[in-house]
Amino acid sequence: MKDIRSSKELATRLDSAEISALVDFSTRLGRNPLLVQASNGNTSVKLGGVLWIKASGTWLEHAQWKGNFVPVDLEQAREAVRTRSVIFPVAGTDLSSKPSIETAMHAVLPHRVVAHVHSINTIAWAVRRDAPEHLAAHLAGLRWQWIPYSASGVPLARQIEKALSASPDAEIFVLANHGLVVCGTDCAAVEALLLEVERRLEVQPRVFPEPEPALSMVIARSPDWSLPVFRGLHALATDSFSRSILKGGILYPCMAMFLGVKTRMLPHSVPLSRFAEYANGSDGQRTFVIIEDAGVILHKQITLEQRATLVALSRITQRIDASAPLRYLTCAEVTALLNTDQHAYQMTAETGSEASAAHPS
Repeated sequence: MKDIRSSKELATRLDSAEISALVDFSTRLGRNPLLVQASNGNTSVKLGGVLWIKASGTWLEHAQWKGNFVPVDLEQAREAVRTRSVIFPVAGTDLSSKPSIETAMHAVLPHRVVAHVHSINTIAWAVRRDAPEHLAAHLAGLRWQWIPYSASGVPLARQIEKALSASPDAEIFVLANHGLVVCGTDCAAVEALLLEVERRLEVQPRVFPEPEPALSMVIARSPDWSLPVFRGLHALATDSFSRSILKGGILYPCMAMFLGVKTRMLPHSVPLSRFAEYANGSDGQRTFVIIEDAGVILHKQITLEQRATLVALSRITQRIDASAPLRYLTCAEVTALLNTDQHAYQMTAETGSEASAAHPS
């Protein structure tokens, strides 16, 4: 692969005002758990033939850390989408940092700045079968496109290209069962547009029943377990509609990647005294347990990604209307998801970052 930029010029680019703006913008996104949870989400800027994009598995809130943005030859990336080949960093780049799995999508978008987030409000709409109808009303007057569910990487990039061929001026893309992409000429414009979309799609969460006080007895007997700091997590257990959503299947990729393909619940009818037996099931040690009508408890070995994903899941389910017709990922889509490099991405994400107060447990 040709070396399109010398190391000296790349270093200059890294210190540029555009990169600084991207770092600041990315950090703000990463600190907002309604937009980004732990290592998900990605941002980029195109500068002189180079696509600077968040490195795979890194956290946006740590955007200022060295190596958290990777330079990619933009033309090579676009050619890789056409040929379904691997996208590599610019020659001379530290290969320990790999471009985000969404690099293909960022590359095919013509906009200078792109932000992809896992917006809680957006996902609450995007998992509905009737999402396009509702979004058309909420996003009226904005240049937006609905993107049917596609696996990350080249398949999603090609769906974006298809949408652009129908609407070249689109700058907002709602990804079915996935999230939100907002584009623009600079970080300020993208941030302002993103906040406008959030304002329009905001959904107030349902009130949920309080957790069962007897959970404290379980914790007292089980020193490796604790109650979550974020009380809203208990909604997954105490809110009947949230439980029915979880039993229905996988709504979006992070659920399968970090929480497993099946959500197991401990029936409230099972005595809490049998909790230890249940928690150490035949399929291995659980890192969290949802006790129906009682609450949620977490094992000390739960990962930061699992914790953030659980919190996000509780926030999403509390924003889905009880009458909403839901579109779950198919078995084939879940299988494909777990058989791709995204599973390797999960492993990177779980070991690559430290805890943050911005992502409550």
